[in-house]
Amino acid sequence: QLAIRQEKFIRDLKNALIRIENKTYGVCRVTGQLINKERLKLVPHATLSMEAKNKQQ
Repeated sequence: QLAIRQEKFIRDLKNALIRIENKTYGVCRVTGQLINKERLKLVPHATLSMEAKNKQQ
């Protein structure tokens, strides 16, 4: 199970690198707004702003 989580984390980071190349890194995929820099420091592969994530839960 640890290996599965690690694979997902690596996949998420690779996707973040793709978003950097596409110039969409740091943009919430739900709201289209910028994701807070503090959130990105804590979760560099985040694709949702805290507002969107909280609504999702």
